[in-house]
Amino acid sequence: MRPPGVYTPQGDTSLLNETVGRAAVVNGARVLDVCTGTGAVAMAAARGGAAHVTAIDISSRAVLAARVNARVRGVRMRVLQGDLFMPVANEVFDVIVANPPYVIGGTDPRGRARAWDAGPQGRMILDRICAEAPRYLAPGGTLLIVHSAFSGAGASLKALRRAGLRAVVAARRAEPFGPVMRSRAALLEQRKIIRPGQRFEELVVIRADRIATRDGALAG
Repeated sequence: MRPPGVYTPQGDTSLLNETVGRAAVVNGARVLDVCTGTGAVAMAAARGGAAHVTAIDISSRAVLAARVNARVRGVRMRVLQGDLFMPVANEVFDVIVANPPYVIGGTDPRGRARAWDAGPQGRMILDRICAEAPRYLAPGGTLLIVHSAFSGAGASLKALRRAGLRAVVAARRAEPFGPVMRSRAALLEQRKIIRPGQRFEELVVIRADRIATRDGALAG
């Protein structure tokens, strides 16, 4: 189920799910999926052996879709509505996954475009996740974020390392432009983000780990 205005699972969703599976970080874990959309990543984590799965989205349509999709598939997970981490302010998780809006667009995304638009640099939500996620990771926890390389893999790595996490690019994949990116191609060419005629992007999954010392303190 995907109501209008809820992001359709695409190549970035599958790349994130594959990376979670290869990382072997789900079995028995407390998992949080922010910007869950249809709930596809959260459901994959639950089927992969996570002990407790929480999915969050700011969109009421996305929350409804995730709840219905989980019920239809017999997947047990908690689905909450709210702005990023606000609904779980006093909790920590072993794994946090995110496929946030990251498409380069205007300064004030509205309507259905909020499901993918993320400001002039594509980092309106990414910067917030990089800054806020570390405090919700349990010692030894892992954060996995997928986004376009156009939105700045280096910026994500720098922000997460500055927050005390060990961050690397865990996966990359070239992906043809979908309808939204094709509609932005002229703008991206004008801003010299893509070459003339380029109609593909590189998706990246950033992995950031919270490494704890013996006394539980965060080690960078």
